[in-house]
Amino acid sequence: MAALRAMVKSAVLALVFFTLASAAQSQERQTFTSEPLTVETASGKTHDFVAELALDNAQREQGLMFRKSMPPENGMLFDFGEARDVAMWMRNTLIPLDMLFIARDGRITHIHENAVPHSEAIISSRGPVKFVLELNGGAARRYGIKPGDMVRSAQIGNRK
Repeated sequence: MAALRAMVKSAVLALVFFTLASAAQSQERQTFTSEPLTVETASGKTHDFVAELALDNAQREQGLMFRKSMPPENGMLFDFGEARDVAMWMRNTLIPLDMLFIARDGRITHIHENAVPHSEAIISSRGPVKFVLELNGGAARRYGIKPGDMVRSAQIGNRK
């Protein structure tokens, strides 16, 4: 009887794994366009990045999931189309990230530093924002980026 239970348990686990693997493969991986982006700090320093653009629901849902690394000068800019409360999480995200929540005009309203990989804890924008910029964890501290600083890009519409 114990052997039968073990066989059934193994079969069920294999079926669950197969189902999850099939579902993951059936979801088409999104591709992203990129553009230059600059963060201007209150002290007048500028930091240049190349941001992939997450512009539609499918791109925003995938985001940086399953990436094992990201070059230090790269990031991802999520455009939500209109200012609204935004909730993010780190499910299936393998690298720690800094999340910069950005108002319509490009001003950083809130920063969540070093979001924990795989965490399903909700990370709130703490008010309406139109954009979120994800950078490698520790980037905000390393570059001295703080709320009130400006993010400039063509997508935001405030590129100089």
